[in-house]
Amino acid sequence: MKRKEYWKWLIPTILVGFMLGCAAGLRVQDEATSFPGDRQWVEKTIRKMTLEEKIGQLVVARYTGEFFNFDSPYLKKLEELVRNYHLGGLILFGGEALETAYFTNHFQKLSKIPLLIASDLERGAGNQVTGATLFPPLMALGAADSEELAYEMGRITAIEGRALGIHMTYAPVVDVNINPDNPIINTRSVGEDPEQVARITRAFIRGCQSHGMMATAKHFPGHGDTDQDSHSLLPVIRADQERLRRVELYPFRVAIEAGVDSIMTAHLYIPALEPEEGLPATLSPRIMTDLLRKQMGFKGLIVTDALEMRGITGYFGDEEAALRALKAGVDLLLLPLDPVKVIEHLKRAVKSGELPLSRVEESLRRVLLAKTRLGLHRRRFVSLERLPLVLGKQEFKDIARKTFAAAITLVKNENDLLPIKKDKKVVLVSLSSDPGDYYAGRRLATELASRLPSTRVFYADGDTGREKLGEALSAAASVDLVVAALFSSLRSGKGTVDLEPVHVDFIRQLTAAGVRVIALSFGSPYFLRHFPDVGGYLCFYRNTPETQELAAMAITGEIKISGQLPVSLPGLFPRGHGLVLEKIEEVK
Repeated sequence: MKRKEYWKWLIPTILVGFMLGCAAGLRVQDEATSFPGDRQWVEKTIRKMTLEEKIGQLVVARYTGEFFNFDSPYLKKLEELVRNYHLGGLILFGGEALETAYFTNHFQKLSKIPLLIASDLERGAGNQVTGATLFPPLMALGAADSEELAYEMGRITAIEGRALGIHMTYAPVVDVNINPDNPIINTRSVGEDPEQVARITRAFIRGCQSHGMMATAKHFPGHGDTDQDSHSLLPVIRADQERLRRVELYPFRVAIEAGVDSIMTAHLYIPALEPEEGLPATLSPRIMTDLLRKQMGFKGLIVTDALEMRGITGYFGDEEAALRALKAGVDLLLLPLDPVKVIEHLKRAVKSGELPLSRVEESLRRVLLAKTRLGLHRRRFVSLERLPLVLGKQEFKDIARKTFAAAITLVKNENDLLPIKKDKKVVLVSLSSDPGDYYAGRRLATELASRLPSTRVFYADGDTGREKLGEALSAAASVDLVVAALFSSLRSGKGTVDLEPVHVDFIRQLTAAGVRVIALSFGSPYFLRHFPDVGGYLCFYRNTPETQELAAMAITGEIKISGQLPVSLPGLFPRGHGLVLEKIEEVK
């Protein structure tokens, strides 16, 4: 070939390769459209791997995106896991933007095979990384009932996540929250209607995966009908197969049809699906292989929920759980207590014939194909210089704020308590059911005082501030109304998202005394069951500085309220209920 002809051939080839590489960073390809070269890379890689490398690719450990000196024992341990035990991926749990991207690149340099970096970005990349855009939980999307906003949430999550070096989000939650006392799903779910859950999460999946990030539907086969937390014990779902098919499984079927790349298991015992007493779904071949793979036709990655959770460790040893999960049909083992012991145990199981090598290679092939669809075999590093151009863009923040605002739900407004006029005398009581968060409503207090100058503020949590409740009760007698701001966050292992009994009693005392009360829920919408006699009730679904600012604007008529309950409040209001309150037009 002549030199001139060579360059005529090479330059277009380089350009095509560059474009394909860029596309891989922007769009997760379907397995059926993978390039032949991708599959060749997978097969060639598998042929060169040792047994330990093959098993290591199925194990995932945690890391935090914080600053670490290279002498840090924590960092050295992670480096050893990546370099010597050939982990398939890491899961980010919180951190700063630059540190996250820097150490993501650092671990990628140490790894022989590109790492699959994942994180729980249920509320956007800002859920884990400071500086990225933070969205409300999915129940707020249910209240707004907007597929457009769900798509945008998925899109922005993917763009920011990929800029940080994160390839996979453990979202969306497609559980149907039909149990008002659910302590761990609750506002993480879109709501109680399977069709709405499916619609909203499908839009999120489409936005996420069309912009280069793998989405994960969780927690299969459905964690919405329990009043127990699998972080602490093994919940039992006692629904029959017909109810499971109609409710719990429906959103997963829709997610699979939408091409979701990954599904996360649930540490639940479901007698209707698994006859072995006390066997979690995560470890059940009947659920993982027979139901999910064969009956529902899922071909993507199956990942466990964290194997360090008590829903597993309280009943099975670390090594046994990992082995049983793989034999059940799971592909990736997330967060075993001791990754090294698990890898060594699985090696022995393969050598003894207890775990077929073909079962390992089946999952390995899925993991490597996922990495090629993400383009990681061609480009695994991210640019730190791009972070200030991508993370927290004003466009992204505006969309997130629009989502927070669209979700605000006015459930009660007796005697037109809202909007509150500027001449009204108000007592604001901030009631925190979260230990260590005494001043939970500080931003709300500041925002409300700027609009209603005569506002008096009292704070209380479950341990301190009881004398303040007495003072607030006395002050309530001489004002026009009391605004009770209710804070109780959803946290793993907490066991409840409910309110402190003393706070419930306080509000009941107010209503019994004839005081006009407006309650603001910055968490579960189900709080109203405790004090149905309050005159006003609004739901914001999450405590953030933004929701507190929007709350002050909403109750003073500065913004329109139009959200609708995505769950029913038993005995009080049905799903879909929501009063519309128009914005007060300013007098010119």
